[in-house]
Amino acid sequence: MEDDVLSHSDPATGLPVGPRANRASGPDYTAEQLLEAVLASVDDDKAEGIVQIDLRGRSDVADYMVICSGRSSRQVAAIAEKLADRIKQGFGLVCKMEGKETGDWVLIDAGDVIVHVFRPEVREFYQLEKMWLPSGDALRGSVV
Repeated sequence: MEDDVLSHSDPATGLPVGPRANRASGPDYTAEQLLEAVLASVDDDKAEGIVQIDLRGRSDVADYMVICSGRSSRQVAAIAEKLADRIKQGFGLVCKMEGKETGDWVLIDAGDVIVHVFRPEVREFYQLEKMWLPSGDALRGSVV
């Protein structure tokens, strides 16, 4: 029974919740508003190679993915930390974050938007854009 699987966490509490489509009440903001705030934040912090990928209909985990780079481990960690702070202030969401200690690749889970902040060498190695963007559509994710 796939519908009974608790596959997501409530960003405010961290407690498991049912699949996204079956949630009773939604947040006070849209995924698009959260995406715009994420894009503005990483742009303000001078992230490079910003790409947004629409995951709607392709993944139950999130509606959008944002991938960007910082020039150094210190900048990668700072971009991630400021993004989490801005999302908490603006939307009341406590983001889950992985990888900030090393600063090579930081994953920020903001619920409807998943953000990956890389050092350029690490981003080139993993090439997440190739995995998530349809083949031959490398710019469709819209580089900002």
